[in-house]
Amino acid sequence: MASAFLKFSAIILFLSFNAGLAVDQPVTEVCLGCLCQAVSGCKQGLQCDGDACGLFRITWAYWADAGKPTIDGSSPEAPGAYPTCTNDPVCAARTVQLYMSRFAQDCNGDGQIDCYDYAAIHKLGGYGCKGDLPFKFHNTFNQCLAYVASYQG
Repeated sequence: MASAFLKFSAIILFLSFNAGLAVDQPVTEVCLGCLCQAVSGCKQGLQCDGDACGLFRITWAYWADAGKPTIDGSSPEAPGAYPTCTNDPVCAARTVQLYMSRFAQDCNGDGQIDCYDYAAIHKLGGYGCKGDLPFKFHNTFNQCLAYVASYQG
């Protein structure tokens, strides 16, 4: 039950982060929260580790493909622009939204573009989303969505 509560808390956290974003938002708040949960456990304070940064474990290439968003309009060419954005929950969420706007596609062939497709795009990339998701990511993501659905009635 504690794990489920943490998942719900992560979703509520990202509802507040996402509320003030002024970009096209193809990914719902719930989907964004479950992406975060599946990729990093939504552990606050995550920084760069290897080639991935922040709660969404965003790589430099992902950030660049999203248009190199920054905080407060600072230059994307400024030293540290990538980790500053991707380690900030609001800027990282905006990066995910921008990436999904660019690469949105029906990855699983069900005739619609939805949260399951965004999960595949996030984890496998905009050009490889038709592949198989890693078991742990897939399982955590589906459990999170099921948990939220159980509370939405």
